[in-house]
Formats: sequence, structure tokens, C-alpha cells
Amino acid sequence: MKTTVLLTGANGFLGANLTRELLARRYRVRVLVRHQQRCPTLAGLPIEWFEGDVLDVRSLQTAVAGCDAVIHAAAQAQVNPARNPVVWAVNQTGTENMIEAARQGSVQRFVYVGTANVFGFGTKQQPGDETYPFAGKRYGSDYIDSKRAATDRVQEAVQRGSLPAILVHPTFMLGGFDAKPTSGQMLLELYRGRVVGYPAGGKNYVHVRDVAVATVNALMQGRLGESYILGNSNMSYQEAFQLIAQRMGVAPPRWPIPPGLARLYGIGCDAFAKLTRRPGRLNSAMIAVANDGHYFSSQKAITELGLPQTPIEEAIDEAFNWFTQHNYLTQRARTN
Repeated sequence: MKTTVLLTGANGFLGANLTRELLARRYRVRVLVRHQQRCPTLAGLPIEWFEGDVLDVRSLQTAVAGCDAVIHAAAQAQVNPARNPVVWAVNQTGTENMIEAARQGSVQRFVYVGTANVFGFGTKQQPGDETYPFAGKRYGSDYIDSKRAATDRVQEAVQRGSLPAILVHPTFMLGGFDAKPTSGQMLLELYRGRVVGYPAGGKNYVHVRDVAVATVNALMQGRLGESYILGNSNMSYQEAFQLIAQRMGVAPPRWPIPPGLARLYGIGCDAFAKLTRRPGRLNSAMIAVANDGHYFSSQKAITELGLPQTPIEEAIDEAFNWFTQHNYLTQRARTN
């Protein structure tokens, strides 16, 4: 009999890739989607649909019933505005609800999808890993703080012996099926010439398919209660923007943005948001993150979860090709 896996967040960027990875390995896939939500990246796939919400406990109990494992990838990844109670509700309360549903359903494995930003970051020479203490509190970002809180809830459940969980924490993902788009928006902004410069910091980049492979591997591999950073290449924003622009055949941003100037811009965006009661293009929390170098090592996941290390060039190409094939780039003429 096939192993049945419940996947939350299946309609998202990572979720679309996880669904395909699970199907490729002949898992029986059950997806939890919100009521009346369109899921173009899942259309036509041989999956079992359950309507529900991570804030609706009864719908979770129904969805988990009969499942052998759960991959909890649903999250509210909104970072603008920086403070948003909905983010806390989905990311923390929703995770607590999933933990309880999985416990009652006696699932054999629970894989929680977090973010690398719940750990401390390092330099390119000495990147951060799973042992580095949380350093994101200073940003004032509900997304980062809520994901740290959700991580704590999963680890506490493992320690109580009530949840056989493994935690995976992707860095910045690129690749196909980014329908919203999420991280791929950065490629579109560069392609459209809207990025005037590059901030002082940097981050770790990874192919979304590699994240999907390691996350599905976590159903059978890895140590219970352990966290695994899923990443690949550490690049400054200057290096990343140059590489992405080169792969897309456009000019990269030429000017460095001094951290102080970037902070002033963030303050201005905050003032605009307060005055108009709608988010500015950025905010101070986003600027503070961009001014830092969020560099990580994924050696633990490579060793224990078989995390692939596909060249980032391939991730960029696949993302750009997917956007091209689905007519995202034609918006350039209308928006410029």
C-alpha cells in the first residue's frame, strides 16, 4: 500500500515542487487548500484534495485522518508590513494546530518547513549553521519572529515525545512554479529595470527543487527533533544581481546603496505607510535584513538528508524560463 502524505501549502512555490517530488516517488499525495482557492500549479495532478485551513482545527483533523505523514509547508510569508497579526496566526497558531492534528492522527513522521532566518547567520568565510542562536529579533519582522516561535513549538512537541518531527529550513529559493510570484519577484524586478542599486548585504540561494528533494527525503532520513538548513550558494546582493541579470540578458544594477541611505529610505517608507495606512514599497525591517549578510552552511543537510547542490545558474534559468512560458515578462511593456 502506498504511503499517504498530507501536504499543507501545496499551492505555494515550494508546495508545487514538493507535490511533484512526492508524486515522482509514488507517494499518495493529499493536499490541504483553503476554500475556493485557485491552484493553477496543481491543475491536472493526481492528488487528493481537502478543503480546509490551518486555523480550522476540525478541517485539519479530517485531512490528517488516514495519513502516514505530514509535510507542513503552509505559512504566511508576508514581510510588508513588518507587523501583521495574520502572520502570527498562520505561522504560530496554524503550526500548533497542525501539531495537535498530527498527534491525534498518530502520524509516523512530521516534517516542518521553516526558514533559515530562525538561526544566526555568519560570514562567507564562516557561515552560520543550525547551532547559531537566533539573531533575527532585532529586525522587528513578524514573519521571522513567528517562524522562530513555530520552530520552538515543533521542537517542544518532539521533546515531550508527542511528535516524530524533523525540521527543514530553506534559504532563498529560486526555480519554476513560482506562480504568485514570491522570491521570483526579484528576477522580474531586475528584468524590468526597477532595481536601481544593490544593498550592502547578501544571502544564501538554493534551487527550489533541491529543497523539495531534501524535504521529501526527511520523511525517511534524518534525526527526529533535528533542524536542517537547506541552502547552497552564499552571494552578496551585488554578486547575485550580476549573475541573475547576466542569465536573463539584461543590465545589472550599477550602484551600491550605502546602509545609512538605505535606512533613511526605510524610515521614509514607514512614514508613508503610517500616513496612508497602506504599505510602502519597502519598510525598515526589510532594509535592515538587506543590509546584513545572511550566509549559511548546509553541510548537515547535505550529509544527513542528501540535499542536492544544483548550480544556482540552473535555478535562475528555470525560474526565468517558467516566467517566460507563462507570460509574466509581457507585463514589462504595461508596467514600465
